[in-house]
Amino acid sequence: MKVTQLIDSLKFKQIYPAITTDFDVTMLTQDTREVQPGAMFIAVNGYHIDGHKLAAQAVEKGAIIVVAQERINVSVPVVYVQNTERAMAILADVFYQAPSQSMRMIGVTGTNGKTTVTHLIEQIYRDQNQATGLMGTMYRKIKDETLPTNNTTSDAITTQRTLAKMHQENVETVAMEVSSIALDLGRVWGIDFDIAVFTNLTRDHLDFHKTMANYIHAKSLLFAQLGNKYTASGTTKVAVLNTDDPVGREFEQYTAAHVLTYGLNPDAMIRAQNIQICSYGTEFDLAVFGEVTHVTMKLIGKFNVYNMLAAFAAAYASGLPSNQIIKSLEKVTGVKGRFQSIPSHTGVRVIVDYSHTPDSLLNALKTIHSFAKQDVYCVIGCGGDRDHGKRAQMAKIAVENSTKPIFTSDNPRTEDPENILCDMIAGVPETKVPVYIDRHEAIQQAIQDAKPGDVVLIAGKGHEDYQLIGCTKHHFDDSEEAAKDLALRPVIDQKLA
Repeated sequence: MKVTQLIDSLKFKQIYPAITTDFDVTMLTQDTREVQPGAMFIAVNGYHIDGHKLAAQAVEKGAIIVVAQERINVSVPVVYVQNTERAMAILADVFYQAPSQSMRMIGVTGTNGKTTVTHLIEQIYRDQNQATGLMGTMYRKIKDETLPTNNTTSDAITTQRTLAKMHQENVETVAMEVSSIALDLGRVWGIDFDIAVFTNLTRDHLDFHKTMANYIHAKSLLFAQLGNKYTASGTTKVAVLNTDDPVGREFEQYTAAHVLTYGLNPDAMIRAQNIQICSYGTEFDLAVFGEVTHVTMKLIGKFNVYNMLAAFAAAYASGLPSNQIIKSLEKVTGVKGRFQSIPSHTGVRVIVDYSHTPDSLLNALKTIHSFAKQDVYCVIGCGGDRDHGKRAQMAKIAVENSTKPIFTSDNPRTEDPENILCDMIAGVPETKVPVYIDRHEAIQQAIQDAKPGDVVLIAGKGHEDYQLIGCTKHHFDDSEEAAKDLALRPVIDQKLA
């Protein structure tokens, strides 16, 4: 793309020295490791690295123009702007030719449920013979091709680059997790969402947002930015809100878009009633503007009823028939690390779940109690370099809602694991809980001690296949560990369990 076309998209800027020839820009990047000859390097002042200090290095590697918000000394033209994060979003949208405007974009935000809801949405549209894209915590997915990801919501360049590839592959519908941090940092500026979904909001990410008010505000931005017109060409914008959560009701006032509500309360437009939970599925009656259909799904628990309602409402908002949406949702077996049952013929039920917030842990344990016959083990840890305040809460929930809690490590990062565990123990000072710094040992002990009929919840890491100790990732997968430990137990007749 010609440099003048890119630069002209930035309304307020200064260029030094003046550009006298209209040369080609071959790529955009904020990462010096990616720089290739012909690149435009955008200097972003991040948490750990200030891109302005690396601008000269980017030029040495072939960058032919730099975008900056602080004065730098390099041998190529510099475009000075007030905010390089905002400039990056604008430039990425222009460079990749606004791919989000050519696809149905469904953004999902909330503390819990984002991954499951986006996967459910993907399945619904795949069953409609549509080419789909998915972006989130686990990976980015273009039809059947899976790409790795480092964040729930990638930076603006990576996101637009991915969306452009999706458009080239004729993707029609994209389901995208949108994190509060991404919203706060403007990573989704320029993405033209058609449908925005709110799942729920409970304590999380306070290490970044500092207060719940800031956290709520960040989430609200997805709905406030959803569109402010009712006529003219283009797709109708819809906010899909869980109004059982008071924050969902609050968000109704933050958006000018059409609102579609869901929940269990009678005033929800789409609601579930007569819920029955068993160990291998959930049944309920789905009421959609007065029309009631009985639904039998393989996913377990009330929290998954909410996830199903959110996905149903998003698809319904886009015009898909109720019966076709339900047919898709009833066949879904689950998502890796989301209340995932590990196959076993030992009589011990082991469940791996990404319960890393107080609310999600409580939901998982309550669901287990709805079908558990005997003891419930809960293997739980808390991440290092993250919100310290939730550690005591997580510990208290584990102790009060399981008969056999076990505390262990969960991505200690640069913190001492013993200090993290001490914070957890402080939440239950009167209770003696087994503590294992080694997560492998904690899982092994729980599965070894469990009796037929017991349930073991391994909480916190879910789909993750690593343990982050210091700054190094070590391979570690809770489901793999559980399967290996279950294989050491004798096989029994399930009827006797």
